Amino acid sequence: MMKMQSISPSPVAVIGAGPVGLAAAAHLVQRGLPVVVLEAGDSVAAHLSSYRQVRLFSPWRYNIDRAARALLETTGWSAPDEEHLPTAGELVDDYLAPLAGTPALASHIQFGSRVIAVSRDGFDKAKTAGREHADFLLQVRSDKGLREVHARAVIDASGTWSQPNPLGVHGLPVPGEIEARAHIVHGMPDVLGTARSRYAGRKVLVVGAGHTAAGNLLALTTLAEQQPGTRLVW
Repeated sequence: MMKMQSISPSPVAVIGAGPVGLAAAAHLVQRGLPVVVLEAGDSVAAHLSSYRQVRLFSPWRYNIDRAARALLETTGWSAPDEEHLPTAGELVDDYLAPLAGTPALASHIQFGSRVIAVSRDGFDKAKTAGREHADFLLQVRSDKGLREVHARAVIDASGTWSQPNPLGVHGLPVPGEIEARAHIVHGMPDVLGTARSRYAGRKVLVVGAGHTAAGNLLALTTLAEQQPGTRLVW
């Protein structure tokens, strides 16, 4: 007779309290499963908050998760206009922050908790027999130091925003890139707002051809029209 494996009492660990991480947590709570959300930032959706001024290219109806909506509606929350294109800041303020504050999720989220390693409890690199049945063990760093968190499963919703690609087409830094890192900004800085003085009246190089590059190019073009001497190279 095959021996049944007992279910671990440990929670499911969700890494990241952005839109994906909070949606995952909402589904877990909806199913009655224990969960802990580990967020490196001091508030929800730290990456989205870094480009609050950017308008997203999908309307609200594609940004609100089903399980998350159900939790929010128990608090009297009303969804925004489903056809409206929110900014990143609106997504945080009008959806993610209220979601994280619901009684169902608030106690499960640990801010300022950066996951630095994930392994299996009691198993090193050389030990494999039975590894698949062991709890996960996460090393988590916070202002209180390093601690360990046990989990029955791990959902990595940390995203890639804080891990930008190097400039080289081969996936490696180009010559001089590391030395010039103080002059390189990744993502979408607020060119027309808080970061205006960094770019106004200067020659700016934009590298890339995706949505992020396009958004920066549009903002820099507007800045060049407003501020003489601002030059743009793509």
